[in-house]
Formats: sequence, structure tokens, C-alpha cells
Amino acid sequence: MIRTRSRTAPADQACAAAVDLARVAAQEIARPGEVGEHLGFDPEGDRLGTHYFACLDRAYRGWRWAVTVTRASRAKAVTVSETVLLHGPGALLSPQWVPWSERLRPGDLGVGDLLPTSADDDRLAPGFTETGDDAERQMIFEYGLGRARVLSAIGRDRAVRRWHSGDSGPHTPLAHAAPAQCSTCGFYWPLAGALRLGFGVCANEYAPDDGRVVAADHGCGAHSEATTTPVTVEPAPPILDDLGFDLMEEPVIAGEAGDAGPELVGSVDESSSEPLGHS
Repeated sequence: MIRTRSRTAPADQACAAAVDLARVAAQEIARPGEVGEHLGFDPEGDRLGTHYFACLDRAYRGWRWAVTVTRASRAKAVTVSETVLLHGPGALLSPQWVPWSERLRPGDLGVGDLLPTSADDDRLAPGFTETGDDAERQMIFEYGLGRARVLSAIGRDRAVRRWHSGDSGPHTPLAHAAPAQCSTCGFYWPLAGALRLGFGVCANEYAPDDGRVVAADHGCGAHSEATTTPVTVEPAPPILDDLGFDLMEEPVIAGEAGDAGPELVGSVDESSSEPLGHS
């Protein structure tokens, strides 16, 4: 077995000593006060090396300025080759790039947007493929006139798992509180083909899933056979406004049994309608 040794270039003394030259080069592209202390020097090759300086910009914590210097053969003058800002240990980095097709989420497609489907999408199959589903089978006379591709078995299985585990499936709080399942609701419209046994479309305009695919064992409070329980509500006591009038005791009427009656201011003559003592 042959072992190879990696050759480490010796540090060029002139390049290693060019700290001030490298600092000035970093300060030319950085904002004032953002070039910090010298962090070291790494030889990159013959008469070539990189100086590192701390970056004091608060938006680039953990980053460092890298200034590569070099000199020509048999030359004493050192020149700047490249100045960049590189990330160091513990630096804040952007997340790893992900293709747009993997970043796409439901609801991202807007008006005028196009979402092309690749030719090798495993969710689709050629239109003349035998799918085993009467509703999806295209006859020979439809070739060239019908759909170029139809839903494949893989695409159908993915849709089943997605719908059954989503908000229109049986595992939501709405379905658990429902009086019955969608399969027994009069507004439940079963799908065609192989999905007929497990899924349908809600046709109740007052239901939260109106116009959406729902699982047969899903449910909501707008079930067609749901009954209401009458609730007895006790009337609230009257509200009396005692700010606009004074409360007074009811006067006692004379002649009532047990009552002495009000005191009269004089005596009345039975033969005259005028009180006595008046002329």
C-alpha cells in the first residue's frame, strides 16, 4: 500500500508580514470600524497566503475578513490578490438551498402562476395505462382525444393518506364532536371510482367543508339528521330605573277594615255639602 503525504507549503515571510497591507485592503470594502483584530495567517501556496481579521459588524457575528496576498517570483513587493468575507466557527448561515419544487406548499399557487409537472412524476400515468378503475380507464377510441395522463396508483394512495389524515379526516376535534359520520349524511356526495367507498364531497352550504373532499368517517354539526335539544331559558328579572322618580309608600284608603283612616280637617254636615264652620 502506497501512502501519499500532503505537502504543506511553507509560509512566505514577506506575505506573512504584510498584515498592515491586508488590513488596509479589508478596510477599503468594509464600513468604518468593522475590521477587528488580526486572527492569523494561513499559507496557501508558494508566495501566497491569507490574513484573517475579525468582523465587528453586528449583522455578521462569527464571520471574518479574509485577505489573500501574494508576490511574484523574485519580487519583494507584496500585493493583494483577493478580499472576501468568510464565515467562521459559530457564524450565522442561511439555510441550505432547497429546490422550488420541494419548497412549494399547498396554497402557494396564485392567480396566473404556472406549476409544471415533470414527465416522470410518479403520481401520474399515461392515459392509455390500465389503472384498474372503471372511472379512470380510457378506451382505445379516446387515445389522442382524452387526457394524456391519469392518476397513478401511487398518486391515488398519496391522496388517500393526505385526505384521511388532514382536516377533513376522522381524527379532528370537529369529527369527534359530530353527532354522526358523513357517510350517513344526506349532503354527502360519494366520489366515483375506487375512492367511492372512503371519500365524498360535502354539499351542505352551511357546513365548514362545503365543496371539499371529506372522509366517509368524518363528521360535523351540520349533519342532515342532527336533532336539536330545546333549552329552557329563565327570563331575566326586570330592571328598574329608580333615578328618574322617587319611591313612595302606597296611601291607605279610609274605611278599609282594620284601618283607622286618615285624619279629617273638620266635620262634615250630612245636610250640607259644605263643611261646618263656614258661612
